Amino acid sequence: MKTFKDLEFKPHSFNNGVVSRTFFDNGYGVSVVKHDYSYGGDKGLYELAVLNENGDLTYDTPITEDVIGWNTKEEVSAMMKVLSHL
Repeated sequence: MKTFKDLEFKPHSFNNGVVSRTFFDNGYGVSVVKHDYSYGGDKGLYELAVLNENGDLTYDTPITEDVIGWNTKEEVSAMMKVLSHL
């Protein structure tokens, strides 16, 4: 099972940011970002978006209908676990 530790962050083109994307066997994926204007980024927290099999944001999962901000590394891992089991 993938967790936050498995994410490989790359520089984000937006204000001191980093971004990582990863996909699960079920076709879903996550985009995890932290930058000056992401939800919680200025506090060292992460914003997570759910991706569909095409890599596009999707808003129709049991996890969320929007991006989820203000996440610790542990919270990101927990959401990744739930998403990987949908």
